[in-house]
Amino acid sequence: MTDIIYTLGGGTYFNLTNKCPCNCAFCIRSRGEAVGEAKRLWFDKEPTFEEIKNAVDSYDFSNVKSAVFCGYGEPTCALENLIKTAKYVKSINPDIKLRINTNGLSDLINGRPTAKEICEVIDIISVSLNETDSEKYDKITRNIYPVRAFDAMLRFTKDCVDEGNEVRMTVVDVIPEEEIEKSRRICESLGAKFIVRSFDRGR
Repeated sequence: MTDIIYTLGGGTYFNLTNKCPCNCAFCIRSRGEAVGEAKRLWFDKEPTFEEIKNAVDSYDFSNVKSAVFCGYGEPTCALENLIKTAKYVKSINPDIKLRINTNGLSDLINGRPTAKEICEVIDIISVSLNETDSEKYDKITRNIYPVRAFDAMLRFTKDCVDEGNEVRMTVVDVIPEEEIEKSRRICESLGAKFIVRSFDRGR
C-alpha cells in the first residue's frame, strides 16, 4: 500500500501525487521506492481527497508541530487536494505549521496565478531554484515547459513573498559553488531565504 503520510528525519510529510512536470537529474525518487519510514511512495492510482482524509484521520497530529507537502510528486499538481488537506489538518491542529516543497511551476501547471490561494493555507513556501538561468534550469530539471519555466518559477516565488509568507529558495549541493552563490543572489533579490539542500541526505 502506498503511503500518503510518512515520516522522514523525525518530520511528517504528505505524499499527495506522483505527477510532476519535471524529471530532475538529481531527483530523490530515482533512488528507490520510498524514503524515510515510508514503505512505498509510488501510487498505482492517484489518491482522492477522501483517501487523503482517511490517512489524516489515522495519523495522530495532536503533537505534530509542523508538516510538509512533498512526497514523490509536485504537490501543486494536486492543488485542490493540497488546499483541502491543508485546511482539514489546520482544523484538527490549528497551531501546526505547514510547508510546501515545490518546483514553483504551479501557475503553469494550473493555468492561472496560484500563489495567493496557496499562501492562504500554507505557512512556509519552499521553492526549488536549482539553477541560475533558463537554459541551465531546463537542462537540469528537464521540465515540460522549456523556456517558460524559469521565469514562471521566479514570478511565483515573488508572488508568495508579496503575500507576506515565509518563502525559501533552495538548490541541491550538486551544482558548482559559483552557481550556488549566483543562486543566493537571485534568491535575495526576490526577498526569499536561501537554503542549500544535501543530495546525500535526500532533503
